[in-house]
Amino acid sequence: MNSKTLLSKALKKEFLSAEEGIFLFNNVPTAELMWVANELRQELVPGDLVTWQIDRNVNTTNACNANCKFCNFFRHPKHEDVYITDIETYKTKIDETIKYGGDQLLLQGGHHPKLGLSFYTDLFRKLKSLYPQIKLHALGPPEVAHICKIDDISHEHALAELKNAGMDSMPGAGAEILSDRVRRLISKGKCTGREWLEIMRVAHRLNITTSATMMFGHVETLKERFDHLVDIRDVQNDKPKGSKGFLAFIPWPFMDDGTLLQRVKGINNEITSDEYIRMLAISRIMLPNITNIQASWLTVGAGTAQICLHGGANDMGSIMLEENVVSAAGAPHRFTSESIQNCITDAGFKPQLRDQQYNFRTLPKNIEQQLIDY
Repeated sequence: MNSKTLLSKALKKEFLSAEEGIFLFNNVPTAELMWVANELRQELVPGDLVTWQIDRNVNTTNACNANCKFCNFFRHPKHEDVYITDIETYKTKIDETIKYGGDQLLLQGGHHPKLGLSFYTDLFRKLKSLYPQIKLHALGPPEVAHICKIDDISHEHALAELKNAGMDSMPGAGAEILSDRVRRLISKGKCTGREWLEIMRVAHRLNITTSATMMFGHVETLKERFDHLVDIRDVQNDKPKGSKGFLAFIPWPFMDDGTLLQRVKGINNEITSDEYIRMLAISRIMLPNITNIQASWLTVGAGTAQICLHGGANDMGSIMLEENVVSAAGAPHRFTSESIQNCITDAGFKPQLRDQQYNFRTLPKNIEQQLIDY
């Protein structure tokens, strides 16, 4: 293989194989990968705007029987600390979100053994009746698979009912690495990689917009990372005409602090800033059919995220007024609506508030600032 030939293919937005992507990752300097990724970014999202969002991650429940070895958030369903969020708590959290200028809830939680489809459809309808302006970016393929297992229903039926009840879009949660070898080692209780991909295919057929993710730097091989990227690209390539499919791709490194993977298996997050920057750039190169690539400032920090804006990323994601899962494993970084804009400006770009569909928003007047800064 020849790196010059492969980079020329990439600049034409041709699909590279996993083996070709690995060759580039192993043989091309970071600056050159960033340059190619930035060229592709400018073709897909021209200009100097970098988008960001205001929303809140609210957990429906912390009860979970998936037993992921990288998660410090969940509790066994019979644990004394188990909760199911009630409507009054949602109201308080949504009122705060609106006060801070937010327009969306990211609703996720554990695999509670007794919460089936009706629980979520009733919840979504109730929230929409109380706050019709709030968007629900809800659940994820593993949660949908869990609901289908509990109620013995098809993916299509579950997703159609969830959409009718008020689910506006679906995050790419629970992808981790889509290799089933990896999933058996770190998240045995979750759906398989094939089922994750199939649920996304169904969502796209139902015109539910989604995102895709990758959590790397634990037990996966480099080949499994690149197979993951190819799988994501194939699903996007197969989406029906008129469907937006995956609106964004977000890679982030495994957060290790206090996890079972760290305590029992001795597996630590050893992803350097350079490796993250290279992985994000190669994601842009491998995924020419996904418009938006998001830098995970929550896990890598503001400085590394700023560099990524010059190497393929065009989006900084949400300031996340609340986030409990990744933070519980050691992600220390925080932003306010003011500081994320300053961060983008300091990197040489213009901040642009957006919604989940990547429509531009005007920052509401007289919003309050959070007290937490990074």
